[in-house]
Amino acid sequence: MPPEFAAALEALRRAETRPELVVHEITAPGSLAPNAVALAADVSPARHGSDSDLGTGRFILLHDESEPEAWGGSFRVVCFAQAPLETDIGIDPFLAEVAWSWLVDGLNSRGAEYTAASGTATKILSTGFGELASQGSGAKIELRASWTPRNSDVTAHVEGWGELLCMLAGLPPVGEGVSSLSARRAARD
Repeated sequence: MPPEFAAALEALRRAETRPELVVHEITAPGSLAPNAVALAADVSPARHGSDSDLGTGRFILLHDESEPEAWGGSFRVVCFAQAPLETDIGIDPFLAEVAWSWLVDGLNSRGAEYTAASGTATKILSTGFGELASQGSGAKIELRASWTPRNSDVTAHVEGWGELLCMLAGLPPVGEGVSSLSARRAARD
């Protein structure tokens, strides 16, 4: 294992997330880079209230000493975050921009140093019909993003991603200068 990746693993494992977030290491995809580690996280209803399925996400740290041109460095973070919403929030025209700003704010508020950020925010609206009519209408937001950490100290990157998950799940922000929507949880009618 390259020393730079070993240092990144130590930094990743030092990350402190909110108590509402349950984080564990999972098997990383083996074909994306010579070295990789992955985390999965869920916002815990036991610590948040009576809701369930509040939010979930994945964080993958890739390392390639050859520094792929598209990455602009030897590390690349790829992350995913998803949370259900009430339909009226899901149709908000600014929802995608707000979700992206929560990621950027989460990273910046912790001092994460990065470049080449990119991603998509997807709003999903659904209505059940036939045998699924009892599910009613619902909405969810999904954010897929990637960026290049400037060094192996990825602690702030994990913490910023964790804050994004909690914000998408409707928990109030903990950092200064982070705005919040009235993020009510979706209870399918």
